[in-house]
Amino acid sequence: MKTAGKVAMDDQVRQLAKQLLKTGFDQLSDRERRVITGVAKRTQISRDANRAFEEKLTLGDRLADRVATFGGSWTFITIFLAVLVAWILFNSVILAWPVAAFDPYPYIFLNLILSMLAALQAPIIMMSQNRQAARDRVAAGLDYEVNLKAELEIMALHEKLDQIRSQHLAEMLRTQQEQLRLLIRVLALDGNAPGAASGSLTESTNPKEPPT
Repeated sequence: MKTAGKVAMDDQVRQLAKQLLKTGFDQLSDRERRVITGVAKRTQISRDANRAFEEKLTLGDRLADRVATFGGSWTFITIFLAVLVAWILFNSVILAWPVAAFDPYPYIFLNLILSMLAALQAPIIMMSQNRQAARDRVAAGLDYEVNLKAELEIMALHEKLDQIRSQHLAEMLRTQQEQLRLLIRVLALDGNAPGAASGSLTESTNPKEPPT
């Protein structure tokens, strides 16, 4: 029973693909097949783009996104400025002491740390931007599916309305033809009625003479 229902559903899907998209089901892409199957089964195909994208993220991807998010926040900027000021003040004030500063002016070690930080942070930010572009592509694909399904539903609705209109016009035509036949029959009966009435009137005015 389930096999017969599945075969009937597959036939309906292929018929919709040929009827609405003017092509065969095998020539459609995976996305279009999913949409036309959703139209045939009357199922929901809209999905949350963020959830659909996050399902494919790995631990490294999530960590890179968190680092990029933190690196582009005011919290990071504030902490970074505080560290820079403390570093510079410490290595400048310590020059007045008899102990030698570990990173005196021009702060070569600080420049090395900043260069290493920039070298690590730049690819992480680029990775996050690439994933944002991939997220936008996923969202665009989901929007395309929803728009395609809505367009197919509207096309199917128009075809149903055209079919209903054609059936209604055909029914009106059959009704008018039936009414026309009844009218012709009534007119024919009315045309025969005066002749019958005149014949009966003649017989009443000329009665037969009784036999002698």
